[in-house]
Order: sequence, then C-alpha cells, then structure tokens
Amino acid sequence: MVLHQGEEFSGIVVSKRDYKERDLLVKILTNRYGYKTFYIRGAKKRGFRLGAIILPFSHGRYLGSINDDGLSYLSTGKEIDQYQNIFNDIMLNAYASYVLGLGEAAIKDDCILASQWYRKIERALQLIDQGVNPLIIVSIMEIQMLELFGVAPEWRFCAVCGNQRSSFDYSESYGGILCKNHWHLDPNRLHLDEKTMYFLRYLSDIDLDVLKSVNLSEKTSIKIKRALDVIYDDQVGLYVPAKKFLNEMTSFDFAFEKGLDKTE
Repeated sequence: MVLHQGEEFSGIVVSKRDYKERDLLVKILTNRYGYKTFYIRGAKKRGFRLGAIILPFSHGRYLGSINDDGLSYLSTGKEIDQYQNIFNDIMLNAYASYVLGLGEAAIKDDCILASQWYRKIERALQLIDQGVNPLIIVSIMEIQMLELFGVAPEWRFCAVCGNQRSSFDYSESYGGILCKNHWHLDPNRLHLDEKTMYFLRYLSDIDLDVLKSVNLSEKTSIKIKRALDVIYDDQVGLYVPAKKFLNEMTSFDFAFEKGLDKTE
C-alpha cells in the first residue's frame, strides 16, 4: 500500500454511505487517480466542516491523501460547486448516476484512463445539468466508452467492403456496420432503421465539448437507446444499478406516448 500525501486533484462526488456510527465513506471520481473511496471521520456530526464539499454531485478541487489500495483521506476542498438540477431532479439524478457508474466500471482506479476520460464525464454531467437531452448524452457516453470494454465497433464504413455511402445496419458478428450490399451475410443484424443508424454513427464521433444541444424526437432517442442496450447486453454484459430505473422510466414514457398517438 502506497500513500500519496498532500495530493491536489479535481473530483466529482459520486456517492456516500454510512460507515460506523459517525463516519462516512465517500466515493469520488478524480482526474488523477480514477475512482477512490475516502474515509471521512466524524462526517455525521452537526456542523462538520467538510459537509458542504462531500454532497453528491459536488465537484471542484480537493486536497487529500491517496492510497493505491484501500481507503484514502480527504483534507479539504476549494472552488466546490454542485450540479443543482441533477441533485434536485430524480430523473436527472438517475442519468448522471448511470454515467458515473458506467465510468466506474470502465476506469476503476486506472490513472491513465482517468486522465483521458475525466473531462468527458464532467462535460456529460454539465450538459445533463443544463437541460440537454439526458438520454442522448447517456447514449453518447455508451457509444464512445465501448472501446474501454474491449468492444470497438467500426462506425465509419462497412466492415466488409469499406463502403461509406449506403444504407447501413449494425452487425454484432462483424463488429461494426454493414452496407446494404452485405446485409445478407448476417441475418441476425439489428435491423435498425436508417435514421437510427445515421445518429448512432453521428454520435459515435461527436465532441461533447462543442455540443450545445441535440434536437431528436423522443422516439428516435429511445430507438438509439434500445440498440445500445442490445450491444451492451450481448457484448459487454455490464450491470449498472441506475440502468434498471432508467429502463423502467423510458419504457413507461414510450408506452405513454404511443397511447397518446392512438387517441389523437
């Protein structure tokens, strides 16, 4: 076990849970060390001095001691802010929790991956907090994080012939997209419509730092989500607790919309 004392880092508070009678364990995504759990002694005492900087979805600069293995320790924080809309809205909370959970499964405490992906996760939460379609933000993160789970689909051109201008569909067997001329090679392709495929390809390469808004219908957003659900279920096999809640809510919303369509 190696202890790095007096380390300063950027962080996003992921969660906290009770530990012993008066203490807390606080999980923070850090830009230098990945996801670390901090032991906060006396955190449940009234007037605890660090209380405001360890609220869920707080973010800023922190100072502490980092253990390579085991619990780390937090000393103080500065320039701390909170994603207020995420904190106060149960749905936004679930989307943000899923992004952070996805990041944790992919990054863990890998310092290199943390330095590469911290800004992207931070930007995703910022956009969700600002009211950008959270379902699309989650989809962008899912598409672009696939490579971290050993799945790196080729979205730019047909996996068989390299065609970049055609109607496409996604093939799990070929690890990417197939143009219309080669659909017959995989009868089990996802059979996605042209619009869904277009946006899957578009979102796979989008830069969150330049994204300001996404204008997609709820129906298309859900189709994109369902396609990614299949890819993650079949090729990644990942379970993030917040996903179940999101699946239930989006299924309810989609069913409700279909009901409205029938009455119009």
